[in-house]
Amino acid sequence: MGIQDGRKRVVISNVAPQVEEGRFQAKRAIGESVVFSADIFGDGHDSLAASVIFKHESDQFWGDVPLQYVINDRWQTTWTPEKPGIYEYRFTGWIDHFTTWKKGLLKKFQAGQDISVEILIGAEILEEARSLANQEYVDDFDKWIDGLKNTHDPEWALNLALSEEVESAMSKIRYTDRITVFDQTFKLEVERKKAAFSTWYELFPRSASTLPDTHGTFKDVQKLLPKVAKMGFDVLYFPPIHPIGEMKRKGKNNSLTPSETDPGSPWAIGNRLGGHKSVHPELGSMEDFEALIADADKLGIEIAMDIAYQCAPDHPYVKEHPQWFKWRPDGTVQFAENPPKRYEDILPFDFETKDWQNLWNELKSVIDFWIEKGVHIFRIDNPHTKAFAFWEWMIGEVRKVHPEVLFLAEAFTRPRVMERLAKIGFNQSYTYFTWRNSKWELEQYLYELTKTDQQYYFRPNFWPNTPDILPHHLVEGGENAHITRFILAATLSSNYGMYGPVYEYGVNTPHPGKEEYTDNEKYEIKHWDWDRYSRTREIITRVNRIRKENPALQTTWNINFTETNNDSVIAYTKTDEASGNRLIIAVNLDNWNTQGAHIKVPIHQFGIHWDQPYTVRDMLSGERYHWRGEYNYVQMNPYEMPAHILKIENH
Repeated sequence: MGIQDGRKRVVISNVAPQVEEGRFQAKRAIGESVVFSADIFGDGHDSLAASVIFKHESDQFWGDVPLQYVINDRWQTTWTPEKPGIYEYRFTGWIDHFTTWKKGLLKKFQAGQDISVEILIGAEILEEARSLANQEYVDDFDKWIDGLKNTHDPEWALNLALSEEVESAMSKIRYTDRITVFDQTFKLEVERKKAAFSTWYELFPRSASTLPDTHGTFKDVQKLLPKVAKMGFDVLYFPPIHPIGEMKRKGKNNSLTPSETDPGSPWAIGNRLGGHKSVHPELGSMEDFEALIADADKLGIEIAMDIAYQCAPDHPYVKEHPQWFKWRPDGTVQFAENPPKRYEDILPFDFETKDWQNLWNELKSVIDFWIEKGVHIFRIDNPHTKAFAFWEWMIGEVRKVHPEVLFLAEAFTRPRVMERLAKIGFNQSYTYFTWRNSKWELEQYLYELTKTDQQYYFRPNFWPNTPDILPHHLVEGGENAHITRFILAATLSSNYGMYGPVYEYGVNTPHPGKEEYTDNEKYEIKHWDWDRYSRTREIITRVNRIRKENPALQTTWNINFTETNNDSVIAYTKTDEASGNRLIIAVNLDNWNTQGAHIKVPIHQFGIHWDQPYTVRDMLSGERYHWRGEYNYVQMNPYEMPAHILKIENH
């Protein structure tokens, strides 16, 4: 019949978290809690008990977290892992004979029935438990058993059965021959804090010079580090820093006819001077780059590198390993295309090459090379155009040795493809935030990201712009839109980034007919006045400081939207249970007009009585408001400040 042990009477199903039935591991970061839950039930009316057992990869013994009954046979618990690495976890459940006996004893006593036999049954239950108890509890069990066998006082026996010390001791007993263990072990990867909470700033090093018509260098970027740190960014991301192809080089605005002075696109990687393991000579030396990494680290900034697995036509790989590319009937190599876009300066690798193993090993060696130079964060360009199996293998192999390394997937593509990349190892992912504008769109998208199974594997990083993407609302809404979209990105998601300094300076001239910047920095060197005042930059600095001071903004999963009576005003709460940090964020989505709304404050969630006054402080303006009850009024002028970040201070 296939029955292994008929004494195991508990059924466990619908467990969470799980990613594709355990095919992939769930994800959390240090400081983030995980909710374990399952449907657990048994036959009859006996009480049940359940727990999740877990073990870190470095541990010898399993730990145990009790599950609590919620409703309708659903059990759950919240647990916060203490160290990074891989945990295994399993769900267990069993008939709780002690609790069943205790409940029956209380009912019969309250009904005035004779419970002398029930007391002796309790002694038998404790005797069996004694044989399984740790040595430190044996003397206590002997005392309790003796008391139950010899007492003539039913009330004393009841009080003993209901006591916290007996309950505590019995909660540790496991009848291994009667425990149902869910037939699958799952894995949870706990990553370092920056996987969950990071603040990215992108700039082109070649545009870092303070001198006009001068190619920027790593040393120029070093001089900018204090400004980046002052704004509150902790990840400084560079587009590719390698030698740029000289063949088929693109000119300004992606022109096919470059001038002799056009620098080309950094994503057209490689020329006679080297490829993916070299730096562009005009940026400086490898020693300069390593010095930049060291100086950034002193300011709490990590350098993130762009890894674009593609080649310019004159990349050394093309001559050395022609089998890694697709060759067309006319003897030319297939360049990258996304019709009607053509990228003649970029050659993609052929992941169906018969020499795929050597290709994989070489591409992994690129990551290994830069890790040795001190880089631990990589933004991967267009990962959806490379083989999924490669990413799963490469990221897995790298993180076995360097678990601190983080990978950000730059993949603006179909949802299932983006999800797969997250499942197979990417720690953070670009999202559709850039194109979610209305209140309804934002609420629905954040629900999808944070309240469905996506929360266990897809960690969003919100970018309001990129060098490739200038959305219409930034063009039409100007400075107000830039500030609003930044505040949304920085408070909806604990990971966000921006491409600057065009963002804080409000550069928003689109290329005709396209959703991208004209005179794009991808194809030319810019000269920026890094000391120029910007209202947007001032607000960026303020919000980044607020993010660092408020733990509630350091995770994405705790967001809850609340009601407003105006579709132009979106409001949401973020709380951190450990610190008691409680925030209400309200944002005006209208870039041109003052908007007000009554917002519903979840006072019961915040532990506030319905008629109790409480104080909220707007951390953007410093103003304090004295509120009472659920519904309170807010108003925001986009030309002054389009949002409130309200902290509940007392009640």
